[in-house]
Amino acid sequence: MKKAFITGFTGMVGSHLADFLLENTDWEVHGLLRWRSPLDNVSHLLERVNEEDRVFLHYGDINDEASMHHILSQLKPDYVFHLAAQSYPLTSFDSPVETLNTNIVGTCRVLETLRIIMQTDSSYKPVIHVCASSEVFGKIPKEKKPETGIHEDCPFHPASPYAISKVGTDLLGRYYAEAYGMTVMTTRMFTHTGPRRGDVFHESTFAKQIALIEAGLIPPVVKVGNLDSLRTYADVRDAVRAYYMLVTMNPIPGEYYNIGGSYTCTVGDTLHTLINMSTMKNQIKVETDPERLRPIDADLQVPDCRKFKEHTGWEPEIPFEQTMEDLLNYWREKIKKTGVTLTR
Repeated sequence: MKKAFITGFTGMVGSHLADFLLENTDWEVHGLLRWRSPLDNVSHLLERVNEEDRVFLHYGDINDEASMHHILSQLKPDYVFHLAAQSYPLTSFDSPVETLNTNIVGTCRVLETLRIIMQTDSSYKPVIHVCASSEVFGKIPKEKKPETGIHEDCPFHPASPYAISKVGTDLLGRYYAEAYGMTVMTTRMFTHTGPRRGDVFHESTFAKQIALIEAGLIPPVVKVGNLDSLRTYADVRDAVRAYYMLVTMNPIPGEYYNIGGSYTCTVGDTLHTLINMSTMKNQIKVETDPERLRPIDADLQVPDCRKFKEHTGWEPEIPFEQTMEDLLNYWREKIKKTGVTLTR
């Protein structure tokens, strides 16, 4: 039985990827998590973990080289999905060193550990997915944005320490493929969301605040940052299907792909879509919160995904409205269960 190893297992993407693999393959799914990682996103899998029913947890940290070597040398997974990161751009302005260390040096630790294991066992040839980000392209002036959208070879112009860290992540993936013949592919996924999305991201904090308003836990005011930024949205469940296709459909060492949805709108349009789904849409007001504004914003995130689509045949399937409805319902259910929650 093949083994998949997912770093960032307890995050939105990692947990949805685990769900997809369990439903669509016969692989074992092994997840990396820190001892303090919240288990909310994988709570539905814990019974299977206890029964060792194709789901296994491994405690470690990509910032701890010894733990990575211990886990990977024993496990020798067939597929590695490296998703773990400090993934919030706004936080990276306050914690640039942690962001750079986790996302660049942490990625290097994962790849270097795999390289050393491969060096000692020539029969071991894992397929590795390194998750970079569309944020590497950063702040592209309108006059320089290609008509078909941002393609893979557009220049990098990162607009946050997070984006800079993902440039390093992206380049490391390609370096290990070219220098050591490792089967590493890098993706730049554009905005992707859905149930389990962290509340530090714009569309999820909108949905969370609306759910809190509906529950009578906060006043009917949604606090926002920059509403003019343009985004192309994909559903996280479409995203993880793309990641599976990446590693199983003729994986090409060193290749790099833009992946994203097909629905483009401003952040403000996303907010109004969510408000219009609310039972209190006529009472909700919108207020700009200076704390939610980035010093510099990547505000034209529209992808050209032809390269990946032509290679795999992948297409997004879940419509934007369904994604937003599922996200809002996720927060409604979570708040119903937990009650008062931090408003951020």
